[in-house]
Amino acid sequence: MARFELKLPKMGESVAEATITNWLKEVGDKIEADEAVLEIATDKVDSEVPSEVSGILVEQLFGKDDLVQVGQTIAIIETEGGDAPTAETNKMEEVAAPAEAVEIEKTIEAVKETVTSQDFSSSEKFFSPLVKNIAKEEGVSLNELENIAGSGKDGRVTKEDILKYVEDRKSGAVQTPQVVEAPKVGVETSKVEAPKTVEPVAQRSQQAVPVSVNGADEIVEMDRMRKLISGYMVASVQTSAHVQSFIEVDVTNIVKWRDKVKAAFEKREGEKLTFTPIMMEAVAKALKDFPGMNISVEGDYIIKKKNINLGMAAALPNGNLIVPVIKNADQLNLVGMAKAVNDLGNRAKAGKLKPDDTQGGTYTVTNVGTFGSVFGTPIINQPQVGILALGAIRKVPAVIETPEGDFIGIRQKMFLSHSYDHRVVDGALGGSFVKRVAEYLEAFDIDRDF
Repeated sequence: MARFELKLPKMGESVAEATITNWLKEVGDKIEADEAVLEIATDKVDSEVPSEVSGILVEQLFGKDDLVQVGQTIAIIETEGGDAPTAETNKMEEVAAPAEAVEIEKTIEAVKETVTSQDFSSSEKFFSPLVKNIAKEEGVSLNELENIAGSGKDGRVTKEDILKYVEDRKSGAVQTPQVVEAPKVGVETSKVEAPKTVEPVAQRSQQAVPVSVNGADEIVEMDRMRKLISGYMVASVQTSAHVQSFIEVDVTNIVKWRDKVKAAFEKREGEKLTFTPIMMEAVAKALKDFPGMNISVEGDYIIKKKNINLGMAAALPNGNLIVPVIKNADQLNLVGMAKAVNDLGNRAKAGKLKPDDTQGGTYTVTNVGTFGSVFGTPIINQPQVGILALGAIRKVPAVIETPEGDFIGIRQKMFLSHSYDHRVVDGALGGSFVKRVAEYLEAFDIDRDF
């Protein structure tokens, strides 16, 4: 029998880690090649990790909610074939087994002595297995661990962070907490002293679970994605100085053209033609005209993006939101844009997006008109500096200017709502950009081919 190491696969250039959310296979289960073994989650997308081989799952190296780095081995699968263990190998294993067992026993005892009452899996924060092990070995409580200021991505505690904390605690820079031993049989629990509080390294707010006063209200905890969205939205508002510009656009020609060609488009391309790719095409053109909107902010630095990667906010069946990205949108014609929009939209609804599908966006468009909204004030998708909301298309009376004079007619109109970061985008740029989008839409050629 041969042993195959199942590793966390590469999930995109900017994705370095993922969290295990669920094991689909348990130790002892048979696995077929390409069959999903576990579910993982990045900051935005949930996905599955399939097995590359057929065999038996013999070891899970990480548990639920553990943070795993790309390339780390997460499970061992035993496959048929391979060299059988030699007598010498068996002998070495027999000799090594007792020492290994003793070491494991020592580790277990150390954990019991230092953090008897601690359950690191109960924390809402993610800690890597290495950090958890160091915490257990050094007697760092869950409360201490949660209050360590992390220097890793999204404030996560790294190996260096916890080792520095342990060193500071030993030197007296941080007060050493008193560990409370679990009450032994026959000892009165009232004699066990409460732990002394330790000055937190980083204050972390704790919210109590709400209680229904009348007993009729239903209390439901946010799911993982909703918690992430909540955090992103609050962080964005706290980071960027949001300013909005609104402009009304006459899209009568676009509506007439789409009504005329949508059947032929679907027959020839096998894709439905919605208004979204037409709008995306105009936004991509405007970003080429105003590259100052195609930037991101990192601290005191502005990063000018070479590629135009358009994010398209999509509502999921469970009510959550996700933003897949159309890469190099300015290089796509209308057919290519329609295919990209439909592909990402369909895979978002089916939960089939890959982590890389949501990475690298430089500007975002959200279609609030889908739900009947005339306009909106969308929140910027950090670290981008702008987001455009497309309002509902409505038939409205409008003044039409002609060489013979002005008259009132029925036109198809919509509002564009542009939110931009006033730290780096002033009103002239923010307003000029959305005006250029409107100009491209109003100048749409009703006789164009697709």
